[in-house]
Amino acid sequence: MSARTIDCRGLACPQPVIETKKVIDAGKEKDILVIVDNTAARENVSRLARTVGCKVNVTEEEGSYQIEITIPDSKTAGVGDDPEKSAVTGETSENIYFIITNSLGQGSPDLGEVLMKSLMVALSQQTPPAALLFLNTGVHLAIEGSPVLELLRGMAARGAEILVCGTCLNYYKISEKLAVGVVSNMLDINSKLTGPYKVITIG
Repeated sequence: MSARTIDCRGLACPQPVIETKKVIDAGKEKDILVIVDNTAARENVSRLARTVGCKVNVTEEEGSYQIEITIPDSKTAGVGDDPEKSAVTGETSENIYFIITNSLGQGSPDLGEVLMKSLMVALSQQTPPAALLFLNTGVHLAIEGSPVLELLRGMAARGAEILVCGTCLNYYKISEKLAVGVVSNMLDINSKLTGPYKVITIG
């Protein structure tokens, strides 16, 4: 099979899915071969492809998984003329993300940080949300040294408003380390929460 190869070995979730969907959405390939090195990526990429109507065949070879994807003609004709549109994996422009922690979920803090970064990677591949609001320990995501700082800067550059609680920055004594967004207050934050947008709370 002559196919476009996407080597996703070593990439953390959700990057293999994002890279695969970019190629599918571009509409310029009939056959894709995705190579991953873990079962989670194998299942997620396969599910994505089947969800959009592709044929999928998976084989295991030398510790990695070869995912052969055949894209239907309906998705390869007249699609992909806009490269920026093809990179979009979802629609979030009508949403506000209310982020009140720097670690996603309960349990291991290390795992929570990995999950939070995965969420920000996913958000960075979509149409930027209207705003991201950071409170409590969530403000640590917007300061120097944050593992998601460049992702947030990228979303800000594409139009997402980033508001960071000034009271929280002062409480944690990190005001001088703010590296993205603007210092905000509860009045501004509440006006966003009660506005016309859908609010998604992360915490």
